[in-house]
Amino acid sequence: MSNVSFLGAGSWGTALAILLAKNGHNVTLWSAVEAEIKMLSEYREHKDRLPGVKLPDKIVVTNDLEKSCKGFDLIVFSVASPYVRNTARKAAVFMPEGQRIVNVAKGIEESTLKTLRDIICDEIPSADVSVLSGPSHAEEVSVDMPTTVVVGAENEASAAFIQEIFMNGNFRVYTSPDILGIELGGSIKNVIALAAGVCDGLGFGDNTKAALITRGIAEIERLGVAMGGSKETFGGLSGIGDLIVTCTSHHSRNHNAGYLIGKGKTMKEAMDEVNQVVEGVYSAKAAYCLAKKYNVSMPIVEQVNKVLFENVPATEAIKNLLTRDRCNEYPGLGWS
Repeated sequence: MSNVSFLGAGSWGTALAILLAKNGHNVTLWSAVEAEIKMLSEYREHKDRLPGVKLPDKIVVTNDLEKSCKGFDLIVFSVASPYVRNTARKAAVFMPEGQRIVNVAKGIEESTLKTLRDIICDEIPSADVSVLSGPSHAEEVSVDMPTTVVVGAENEASAAFIQEIFMNGNFRVYTSPDILGIELGGSIKNVIALAAGVCDGLGFGDNTKAALITRGIAEIERLGVAMGGSKETFGGLSGIGDLIVTCTSHHSRNHNAGYLIGKGKTMKEAMDEVNQVVEGVYSAKAAYCLAKKYNVSMPIVEQVNKVLFENVPATEAIKNLLTRDRCNEYPGLGWS
């Protein structure tokens, strides 16, 4: 039995806190949002995000950041990507040397092009920071639906430690040393999911969705390998696995926002209606900047940026993708 603290009590943090409490661990769930703390304390339920799913009695809900950072075997960063740096900065003063942390959010910081783990390492340099990612909707994990994820860590001991804490009969955890590949797959798939939602909003069919997923993972893999990630990672849970679930599920906030844009709403209107942090919007510019920095072709990411930030109609973006110069599917393959 371990003592685990969650910094962030949104849908994903709450779902994982429930999972670990059921695994027998002592769990603290922190939030900076007073209304969220009041709701979780009073109703023992996240009525906004996970209605009907009760918190186990052993989960302690708090807004005291200092108490949420001291005396824990593991700290889980579960705040949404725009709030990771500020939360890490505030928490740093309370963190003991060598604190094990696992980040479960997904995103890339637009201003620095850093992954969320890199941000936490910036702010808490003495910490041992790992990542957990994969095809995993909070709505399903919170009610014990079978799920598989992967933990990326700098050392095998930390990977095994986190694997042991999270794993149970319904939640299988794999391990990997490819932290960067895991983070890039988990972040950029949200951008592709926006495009998939747009296509659904426009009324396109399965052919279009399959093309987007297939060409989307090709873009993610090209960038990931160029940045130093392992090719195998993008064919795994945090790559194609996470991309499939995010592009096809009604639980996906990124897909849902894209769907509304496809129906004619502006980016702001779509985000307001989804009423959750749409990670793909925050990662889109960063992904495109990384593509240019590493000289990697990412036409889907480019067109998503044009729709989001240059007011290009979605129908025009689709046409731009389909009418690009003819090319070989895999330039490295040729005829002998």
